[in-house]
Amino acid sequence: MRFGRSGKLSPRYVGPYKVLDRVGPLAYRLALPPALSRIHNVFHVSQLRKYVSDPSHILEDQPIEVKENLSVEEVPLRIVDRKDQVLRRRTIPYVKVQWTNHAPREATWELEEDMRNRYSYLFDQGIVAI
Repeated sequence: MRFGRSGKLSPRYVGPYKVLDRVGPLAYRLALPPALSRIHNVFHVSQLRKYVSDPSHILEDQPIEVKENLSVEEVPLRIVDRKDQVLRRRTIPYVKVQWTNHAPREATWELEEDMRNRYSYLFDQGIVAI
């Protein structure tokens, strides 16, 4: 059974999902998300794999400053990297931005022009760590 995209690059296994109960000697009922509602939720043991715990799967709790109106302001901390995406006749510059209240691995690629317009101080002070 293949999930997601069609073809050989689609994932063979998705999950992990909670086992709800044992239906028979070799079948289990799983708690599937709504995105997989078209799939029957009872699987033979040959189609299941044991979940192996991995520390990278655990999300760390980070303190977030919430304002009185319950909004959170995302402010860029620094520019981590820069790249140019080349299209047919244009080159589009991007910068990788590390945001407050986010881990460094959650940095996002943003258009350099937008970041210069909204957060020019990042470029004025030379806060570019490449």
